[in-house]
Amino acid sequence: MKTSESIALLYYAWKAAIRAGREIIDVYQGDIDVSLKADASPLTEADLRAHRAILDTLRAASPDIPVLSEEAASVPYDERKDWNQCWLVDPLDGTKEFIKRNGEFTVNIAWVNANGESVLGVVYAPALGHAYLGARGVGAFRWDAQTKCALPENGDALLRQACALPVARGDRPYTVVASRSHLSRETEDYVAQLRERHPGLVLQSAGSALKLCLVAEGVADCYPRFGPTMEWDTAAGEAVCAAAGARVTVYPSGEPMRYNKQDLLNPWFLIER
Repeated sequence: MKTSESIALLYYAWKAAIRAGREIIDVYQGDIDVSLKADASPLTEADLRAHRAILDTLRAASPDIPVLSEEAASVPYDERKDWNQCWLVDPLDGTKEFIKRNGEFTVNIAWVNANGESVLGVVYAPALGHAYLGARGVGAFRWDAQTKCALPENGDALLRQACALPVARGDRPYTVVASRSHLSRETEDYVAQLRERHPGLVLQSAGSALKLCLVAEGVADCYPRFGPTMEWDTAAGEAVCAAAGARVTVYPSGEPMRYNKQDLLNPWFLIER
């Protein structure tokens, strides 16, 4: 894919995420009514409004690219397997964090190619006011909402407003980021092994796809996830990490992550700098 095409798709994804974020914050600032999905995971009006905003934006900007979203994941694999590209979307990642009102929730939008590779992605944290952007061959960036500046009108303007990632590591200790809501025993054991090699290790908790973005940004060194996640949880963040120079692999095989699989459940994975 040409760089100009990647930047255009990155802009579409960012624009959709911003619109979804507005819907989410509108609900966040009022009463949050929670229902349960069939798998007992929480669902709010914000999930649904963000989903609709993303669909409307992406379909208008890229009508030929199908969308696979957490809130519309029932597309049969017999149909999906013939897609040569798709958008992979989580309209509200970290619904539990949203309900807790701690700000650590995100909108995740990734573009996946015919080989199941997450090539580019946007992770937007509307309550925190910043977005992480990344595309292979383009680079990784952090964009911060600026109240005194107009929103960029195209991809080139978007990247001019953003800062390149990763940031300088500085003199901080080795830092591992882990889930705020889901920390498995296997992850705890792995962190204990790392602590033997890095005695000053710091364990930092975060919600949603922000964990991946902290590694991409360079403020964390490792994110082990030895527990269940879905493809839409990680695809956008993986693209940002890869564009920022971090290694994203299946654990323990070391194989690359793949998306739009028959089973949308992710394997265990490891992200390292």
